Amino acid sequence: MKLIHVGLGNWGMDWERNALPPVADLVERVAIVEAYEPALEKAQRALELPDAACFTTLDQALDATDAELVLVTAPMVAHVPVAIQALEAGRHVLVEKPFAGSLDEAQHAVAVAERTGRTLMVSQNYRFYPAPRTAARLVAERELGDPGSVSVDFRRWANDAEYEMNRHYQFPHPLLFDMAIHHYDLMRMVLGQEAVEVYAKDTSPSWSRFDEEAEALLIITFANGQTLSYRGSWVSSGEPTNWAGEWRMEFAEGEIQWTSRAGGDVGAGGDVVHVRRRGARPVKVPLDELPLLGRSMGLKHLVECIARGEEPECSGRRNLATVAIMEAAVRSAGSGKVEPVAQIAYTR
Repeated sequence: MKLIHVGLGNWGMDWERNALPPVADLVERVAIVEAYEPALEKAQRALELPDAACFTTLDQALDATDAELVLVTAPMVAHVPVAIQALEAGRHVLVEKPFAGSLDEAQHAVAVAERTGRTLMVSQNYRFYPAPRTAARLVAERELGDPGSVSVDFRRWANDAEYEMNRHYQFPHPLLFDMAIHHYDLMRMVLGQEAVEVYAKDTSPSWSRFDEEAEALLIITFANGQTLSYRGSWVSSGEPTNWAGEWRMEFAEGEIQWTSRAGGDVGAGGDVVHVRRRGARPVKVPLDELPLLGRSMGLKHLVECIARGEEPECSGRRNLATVAIMEAAVRSAGSGKVEPVAQIAYTR
């Protein structure tokens, strides 16, 4: 499947270096698009591309190629506009997370995908790792009986760079949008439940260089009555967690502890799942196997779903409930109250 790649900043280039090569037998990137010309020139040199494969607008790339798929790794504000442009042109779309800055915007893109009959998928790459898929299976199989409370901790230190040298400091809601969107999606997948309400308290300690929240505490209630406590920080001096966080899940007969994604999409060495039955020692559980990891596995999944005429597991439609948690969390952080999560009549 021929692909146009839109957005060649730092993260877009990481896609080129690490996520696209493992699926070279499935996807051929035939053009890149970057509106900021210095970034386009830098990407062209690094990727050794001819002028005929490099464009400043998506329209130019669409006219010059017969690509079937558009990958959007531009900043979040461009996700939906670029996705809609590609969908209207009859192309399938894989868009980076967060899908959109609001549920209304995300729903608009989903409506366009449904009208045009094209596939729209969100790159929720954390779900394509062995540990969360193993944990989700154990929950679904009721390995330890009825589910109880869940706690998730995410700790990272991303506070060293000078303010002017790090655009991440200026991101809108760098924790509740840009980072926790991964964790919201994992919550839905692993618990097999949809969230119904959120209480969020965002904070920024005195040493934070971030414009908006660098830390947050959340309590999320799910449809089956489960509660999940979430603590996240971009400025923690504590022992860093893996990117998927540290999870403790209680059940009637014991608990599951798991973590995932120690580094990039090139290995699952940090993935581990332990099951501890009440009164016994923890036991390490064999992990479910995946042929690829992270973004590469997500892209493989998308291409195969398009070929079979099936809906991807994190299609735009199915990702709406993840965006709804994100939106409710930000709303709660602003109001100081428990906020309802918009209920989306779509499956996980």
